Amino acid sequence: MALEDIFKGFPGIEGFELGGPAGIAAGVGAAILAPILIPVVGQVGKPLTKAAIKQGLLAYEKGKEFFAEATEVFEDLVAEAKSELAQEHQNGKSEPEHNQPEIIVVND
Repeated sequence: MALEDIFKGFPGIEGFELGGPAGIAAGVGAAILAPILIPVVGQVGKPLTKAAIKQGLLAYEKGKEFFAEATEVFEDLVAEAKSELAQEHQNGKSEPEHNQPEIIVVND
């Protein structure tokens, strides 16, 4: 696959030839501007990266708190269910579950 195939269909690309005078000018321009643009991008990129990391850490902490609370609620529900089962068993009120599937044996 050629580079021309990748950019086929983009507006403004039809008349652009890879290589040739335009390609050489673009390469020379990039070589001249790279030492100027890279430090500027680095100065702008570093604070943005740090801000993104800070937001990620805050989101992580909020997630930890949420899941800790959810786990605590779930554990409380399990403890209550176990307590109710033990109390029903002790009182002799153990009733079969109504949601249990009925097993039907078919003899051929």
